[in-house]
Amino acid sequence: MTGNFAIIDYIILIGYLLFILYIGMAVAKKGMKGKEFFKGDGKIPWWVTSVSLFATLLSPISFLSLAGNSYSDSWQLWVAQLGLFISVPVAIIFFLPVYRNLNLDTAYEYLERRFDKKMRLLASVLFIVYQIGRMSIIMYLPSIALSAVTGINAVLIILFMGVIATIYSSVGGIKSVLWTDFIQGVVLIGGGIFALIVLIFSIEGGVPEIFNTGLENNKFFSEEVFFDPNLVNDSLFIIFLGAGLSTAFSYISSQDMVQRYLTTTDLKQMNKMTIGNGVLSLGTATLFFFIGTALYVFYTQQMGSDIPSGNSDLIFANFIVSELPAGISGLLIAGLFAAGQSTLSTGLNSVATSWTLDIQKIIKPDLSDESSTRIAKFVSLVVGIFSIIFAVVLAYSEISSAYEWFNGLMGLVLGIVGGTFTLGVMTRKANSNGALLGFLVTSIIAIYVSYFTDISLWAYSIINLVNSLVFGYVFSLLFSGKSKAEDESRELTFYDRKLNHAQDDYYAQ
Repeated sequence: MTGNFAIIDYIILIGYLLFILYIGMAVAKKGMKGKEFFKGDGKIPWWVTSVSLFATLLSPISFLSLAGNSYSDSWQLWVAQLGLFISVPVAIIFFLPVYRNLNLDTAYEYLERRFDKKMRLLASVLFIVYQIGRMSIIMYLPSIALSAVTGINAVLIILFMGVIATIYSSVGGIKSVLWTDFIQGVVLIGGGIFALIVLIFSIEGGVPEIFNTGLENNKFFSEEVFFDPNLVNDSLFIIFLGAGLSTAFSYISSQDMVQRYLTTTDLKQMNKMTIGNGVLSLGTATLFFFIGTALYVFYTQQMGSDIPSGNSDLIFANFIVSELPAGISGLLIAGLFAAGQSTLSTGLNSVATSWTLDIQKIIKPDLSDESSTRIAKFVSLVVGIFSIIFAVVLAYSEISSAYEWFNGLMGLVLGIVGGTFTLGVMTRKANSNGALLGFLVTSIIAIYVSYFTDISLWAYSIINLVNSLVFGYVFSLLFSGKSKAEDESRELTFYDRKLNHAQDDYYAQ
């Protein structure tokens, strides 16, 4: 399925990568250290951070698979994007106000303030392991796809993608990551829009024909079950609910996401970031699903019943290099690199931040700003190199099931950690022992459900949330002693914030 990747395409692609490296280095502030390296200088516009949130969530795997899924199947999984109508309000109403008032340095600092250091260390270690594996997979899988359609060696693609992201992430801190993510997000969206315009003009009948052919061939929605009373079975409702909770867990408990919120203490800015990200995510997902349907119509008109089959994740990249003019192909393939680099740079920075502030500073509390910044830069560099090496090993090993295996094991992390955050924010009586035992029991159940049952994967987040709340709360009641939320006047829960603000309003009258 190798396409015609011309010299001009290589020039544009390499030029784009060098441009991103230049921007990442240029916005890095000299002498930046300590909290400024981890949280920025407070001068980053909310719309930049909003696009960065979006670019972090949309990896190149998503870039390829969204279009591929609607090309080969239907729009059933598009319903997962509607879960944003759950995750955005949940984050804005219940969690972000608490984070803002506590002025956290990392997401997992909340677990120490609410429970104890053990919970902070446990959550941060799991996040770091998860993120390192995720970064390797995000370099490996797209490199295989891009190599198949462009003819570029997969290892070279991994090196280009990984080395550049590692350099500017380790040098410029969160500010470099946010601004480069912004550019990557614009390139990603712009490339998708341009590809769709080309597709529409290439299809006889244009947009009406895409809808007509799509409806005739059940490419939108056909026989999907809307609601099944048994919530562990697949249905559009469980996809909507499960995806909504999963995305909410990312917003409230994943360091790479929470770190963006911590670049400001302005709640209105946080809310704008979340809403902006939701609009971008839903709009871009709709764009790529529609591209997949348009690709189906295009190849049906061009080839009749002999439309391309096989790995549907390659269909969009194959169209780019085979059907678009030289030069344009390079620009759109750069969009794939954009998705990869934004996810990589964010992962590197969040791992370095979590290691330095959640682990290193716990071990050595008197760590200076200079030392913490130096450690973070070193960790970012080492983790980047390790992730690149692991991705290259995967490329040579040709482990096609790596993504499924990794997601099956480590994809559980955010659901379990997110459930613990929910236990902390939404209850007062939950204490450290109860939270830890609840975390362990929920983890055991989650692994069992994932590997030894046929329960829909969209139900995992619901199961993890319920188990975290039930077991964490019950174990807390079984152990004597009050929780920190009961002993301290700080606003550690959603209810504390409401109560304290109500009292302030009363005395102000």
